[in-house]
Amino acid sequence: MDILHRIGIKSSPGKVYDALATREGLAAWWTNDTQGESSVGGTLNFRFHTPAGAEIGGFDMKVLELQPAERVLWQVIGGPGEWIGTRINWVLKQEGDHVIVLFRHLGWKEPVEFMHHCSTKWATFLMSLKSLLETGSGAPNPRDVKIDNWN
Repeated sequence: MDILHRIGIKSSPGKVYDALATREGLAAWWTNDTQGESSVGGTLNFRFHTPAGAEIGGFDMKVLELQPAERVLWQVIGGPGEWIGTRINWVLKQEGDHVIVLFRHLGWKEPVEFMHHCSTKWATFLMSLKSLLETGSGAPNPRDVKIDNWN
């Protein structure tokens, strides 16, 4: 089972890639609390917090591939059990004045309710990525759109 999303962003492939492949870029649209090493073989650590500052969870990603302006691939090595072993793949392609981001969260064992939640949250964070690149301001956690009692 996979989560799939597609979004067009008025930007350059290089700028979209930088937002996906650097700690600073990721912190500007996904979560402010982004740590680790963004290089092939490195590990990125993402922590999420309530607006009041309490930690509510996180993920650790091993960086498997970085192809500038084309692709980013991670494997989840820490976080909720449903995520462990899954892969997160970002493919970029230019179409006119848009960069098309093909997002895949691959390898879910079964379509549990948490997968539905994560699919919607990924969509909100992809909109945050789009906003960051098109307006200069994203909505990373803890300023992200809250969709339910899980966050």
